[in-house]
Amino acid sequence: MSGDSFRNRRNGFTTMDGGQVPRSKKTGGKIAGIVIAAFVVLLLGLNSTYEIKEQEQAVLITLGQATAVTDPGLHFKIPFIQRVRKVNTTIQGFSIGYNTSDNIVNEDESLMITSDFNFIDVDFYVEYRYSDPVKALYASKNPLEILKNISQSCIRTVIGSYPVDDVLTTGKNEIQASIKEMILERLEEQDIGIQLVNITIQDSEPPTTEVMEAFKAVETAKQGKETALNNANKYRNEQLPSAQAKADGIIKDAEAQKTERINEATAQVARFNAMYEEYIKNPAVTKQRMFYEAMEEVLPDLKVIIESPNGDVQTIYPIESFTGNSDNTGNNSFSSSISSEDNTANN
Repeated sequence: MSGDSFRNRRNGFTTMDGGQVPRSKKTGGKIAGIVIAAFVVLLLGLNSTYEIKEQEQAVLITLGQATAVTDPGLHFKIPFIQRVRKVNTTIQGFSIGYNTSDNIVNEDESLMITSDFNFIDVDFYVEYRYSDPVKALYASKNPLEILKNISQSCIRTVIGSYPVDDVLTTGKNEIQASIKEMILERLEEQDIGIQLVNITIQDSEPPTTEVMEAFKAVETAKQGKETALNNANKYRNEQLPSAQAKADGIIKDAEAQKTERINEATAQVARFNAMYEEYIKNPAVTKQRMFYEAMEEVLPDLKVIIESPNGDVQTIYPIESFTGNSDNTGNNSFSSSISSEDNTANN
């Protein structure tokens, strides 16, 4: 027994009757305590901070009370009392009518009917962002699914109010604007913390190959019609100025002839009135004068020689030119003798 006690004391042990306890047991307990304390401190340190990136927002939850945290950077929280949930605020998107990964058409989403009772496949792409992180996390269970359902409902409503030609060709911009406006109104009513950025038509086509070919033929005919109309308008624009100029020229000529004839008629009336006044004064002389003037117009080379009864020349009509180019030919002249009473009247 004494040998065991000696051996125990040499190895650092004491006997059951109040001797020393083992030293290695004390040391192990201290190390374990230090490790546990360090682990707790590290756990508390790591769990008391969180970081918000530039394109993120966070929701700090304190005993069930949610508060939005929007400032980027390093933030602190109380471990095990406060929790943090982060929300990505960048613009994101999803497709309707096809899969973005393999571009396979989803007919359950893409097949629609238009106002003229035609079937058509239309693909859309919706862009969105989270505008309120608290509402996005707690106002609804799945806000993205709600947005998708609202988008599909609005798309079918708007597509159903347009004819198939507008959906395939010229009405896409108007359709997109109408769908976007309707979705924004519905999201404002729901108020789920998600915002629509844009919605675009990716593709629209008839559901079968035969119908697709028919629509292509119709589109080709429409383009031919537009080309013909443009050529016709071009020709019209080229011809109208020339025709208008010709019409203006004809109208101006007519106006000029009108004015000329009116002036001529007015002059003739004035002349006739003057002649009539002279005729009233002396009808015989006026008759003879009118006779001689008429003969001058009918026979411009006619010479009228008026002689007195005794053969003397009193007057020569018409008066010969002062240039000296007198016509001595007697074949085209004749003499007319009048009485002395008529000669006296002429003088």
